[in-house]
Amino acid sequence: MPESDYADVENSVEIKNPKVCRRKWKLGFSDLGMDLVRACFAEALGTFFLILICVGCANSRVLDSLSSTNGTIHLQPTYYLAIAFGFGIGIGGIVHILSEASGGHVNPAVSFALFLDKRISFVCLIFYVISQFLGGFAGAGVLYGMGNHSDLGVGDIYGGNAYDSIEWYQAFLFEMFGTMFLILTILATINEKRGYVQSYLQPFAIGLAIFIMHIWLIPYTNCGINPVRGTVWNIVIGVAGDQSLVFLFAPLAGAGLAVPIFNYIFNPGYCS
Repeated sequence: MPESDYADVENSVEIKNPKVCRRKWKLGFSDLGMDLVRACFAEALGTFFLILICVGCANSRVLDSLSSTNGTIHLQPTYYLAIAFGFGIGIGGIVHILSEASGGHVNPAVSFALFLDKRISFVCLIFYVISQFLGGFAGAGVLYGMGNHSDLGVGDIYGGNAYDSIEWYQAFLFEMFGTMFLILTILATINEKRGYVQSYLQPFAIGLAIFIMHIWLIPYTNCGINPVRGTVWNIVIGVAGDQSLVFLFAPLAGAGLAVPIFNYIFNPGYCS
């Protein structure tokens, strides 16, 4: 398996001596092989399900039936929580399914963070991100076709990411901090010095973080915290624009900040 699994013992921090760091930057040509092909297929399939099922939880027909004022949809609390549960539990389940094959990233920001944390190689990063976007576009296409979204007007299709009541830099900060929280949760969950726990608890912690971030961010940006989730559905339904750049780059910025913050503040004894 490529060095993509969250719990990579061989390249982990030495537990007995926390000041010894075994992880190193790797270009990763040695990772090329069938294991990487298998991992990339898993990432593509996982991101496919993320868009198909989790984005599909924001069902356009249900949202369109809710009360509105001047075209603005007011989410009923139960459906608001249903969307957050759909993403949190859905992504937690996807991570659990994929963990042995690829580590269950299904998010370029997660892959970027684990590259910065020296857990995956540069080659793995590139192939993972390509696979994630391919799977995301496939999932968006299938969701659009199976849901007969072509019968709806563009203004009646929901589930995309946008911000209307705040400025772009505010949306950028919301998405950046939301992704930072997610990455910090992931790094804490896979930290070898905390010991290994039952395999289901790692996806549970990650899913719970995603659930909370959706409750927080849906009113502002509809919660992206994933460059794939934040762009591909908008592109497929034909509403992508300048706002998509925020959802593409803000999660990467959050991931880039989370790694040094975790390693030098929350992970005493870390060595670079």
